[in-house]
Amino acid sequence: MILVDTHCHLDAPQLADEPTADVVARAAAAGVARMVTIGTDVASSRRAVRLAAAHAAVWAAVGIDPNSALEADDAALAEIEALARHPKVVAVGEIGLDHHWDKAPHDVQARVFQAQLELATRLGRPVVIHCRDAHPDATAQLAAWAAGADRGRAGPRGVMHCFSGDLPGARRLVDLGFVISLAGPVTFKNAAAARAVAAGLPLDALVVETDAPYLAPHPHRGQRNEPALVRHTAACVAELRGLPLADLARATSANAARVFGWPAPEAWAA
Repeated sequence: MILVDTHCHLDAPQLADEPTADVVARAAAAGVARMVTIGTDVASSRRAVRLAAAHAAVWAAVGIDPNSALEADDAALAEIEALARHPKVVAVGEIGLDHHWDKAPHDVQARVFQAQLELATRLGRPVVIHCRDAHPDATAQLAAWAAGADRGRAGPRGVMHCFSGDLPGARRLVDLGFVISLAGPVTFKNAAAARAVAAGLPLDALVVETDAPYLAPHPHRGQRNEPALVRHTAACVAELRGLPLADLARATSANAARVFGWPAPEAWAA
């Protein structure tokens, strides 16, 4: 069985009490063959690239998220572009809109989001989208981008990370060329919307993630999350769909490969 954790933060302070190699080894023991560690600003994007370069199973995404949008001056965006050219960087992200924390004005968030969507287009990279309490605005901006972007690449446009909307909203994003990523909250008994998305979307539209060290799945809720625990999220999604875990793992890993431009999972051990 091969699993992919499509979104984690291996550089987070909560994971700093042990070598990253130990975290990666536990993931491998749980069947997690690849993981994507995510930048949220320039500094964390640098760290993501360093970690990806140091560990064969780790890949990186680089970007400035909406909560760091005030730091996204021309120099910062230029550095993100330089980092995005590294051979182990597979996406621009996480980028998007956040109207929950509101750490930057909405117009600034939208402008920084747009600049990085355009960067992804120039480089032929997919995007990893952060969206919190901003689904109508984010979907509208993504729709406008999708309508005008000549990507120069096959496969999905990107990943909607830790999707927190409803099934109709998820279907709209799939229609725009995105896959939907489900994280630990789908394992919570009160997560009706996430469970409806897990059961109701086509299987080729789903991937799984941890968002480690955050959002640990049941039965580890409230504890430090790590990539090995994506197995619990995958098992929950498999149960909701009436599938064996191995089938769900195979499909979501193939979906991740389509997004990130990897060969088929069967080739990874070669």
